[in-house]
This record gives sequence, C-alpha cells and structure tokens, in this order.
Amino acid sequence: MSQEFRHIVRIAGVDLDGGLNIEEGLSKIRGVGHTLARSIVNVLGMDRSTRLGYITDAMIKKIEEVLADPPRYGIPLWALNRQKDVKTGGSKLLLGSDLVLAVREDVDRLKRIRCWRGVRHALGLKVRGQCTRTTGRVGLTVGVKKKPKA
Repeated sequence: MSQEFRHIVRIAGVDLDGGLNIEEGLSKIRGVGHTLARSIVNVLGMDRSTRLGYITDAMIKKIEEVLADPPRYGIPLWALNRQKDVKTGGSKLLLGSDLVLAVREDVDRLKRIRCWRGVRHALGLKVRGQCTRTTGRVGLTVGVKKKPKA
C-alpha cells in the first residue's frame, strides 16, 4: 500500500472519493453493485476496510482488468448485469453510459415490436403489474370526493 493519500481516485472512467472503502467506492460506479464489488475485492485478495485513497496504481489497473472481463477471474455469470444479451446471446458487464444506452435500446425494442411492456412504456404507465388506481400519479392528484349529505 502506498502511504500517500489521494482524495480523488479514477477507476473505469469515474472519479471516486478516496475516503470511501473499496467496496463502497466500486459500487459508486454505474453498473457495479455491492455484490459485484465484494466479489472483485475477494478475487484480488484485498482488504475490504482499505480506503480507496491508499490503493496503488497497480491495484487500480488490476481492478480495471477485472471489470473488463469478470468471468476470466472467476466471477460467476449471474453477477453480471447483461445476462443473455439479445444481440450477442452472451453475458457481459456494462459500465457507465454503455449500460444506459443498452437499457434505452431494450426499451425502444419493446416499443417497436409493440409488446405489452412496450405499450406500457410508451404510455408512461407502470410496466411490472403494479396497481395504478391510486399510486403512480403524476401532476395534479385526484382526491377522494365525499358525497354531499342529503
């Protein structure tokens, strides 16, 4: 470990706070959750309580290599965020803007083929079967109106 502390550490194109421990810092990268961050730390044999500001450039390079190809380092496919990709058929890990674009393409594909989920997305309604009578309202809410006493 290096003795000098860096307040900002850049990993996978994202500036991270050096005061966070390694797992928290990695989970701040879009596309990396707590489970994947913990498995990366375990694969590399790092101490979980180490702050990001104290890790060396060599360790940052190793972390980026694991993020580039996680299955090669023994990380299971279920930990990746693109399993059974529609275009390639394989599993991969997308980070940052690549993940945002992939999700947007998926929603556009659903809209284009006019499936039920695509229609719900196009109308701005709930997609996963939630009730919409009282919740999920946007704009002016419609309240309950009591009947006048006669």
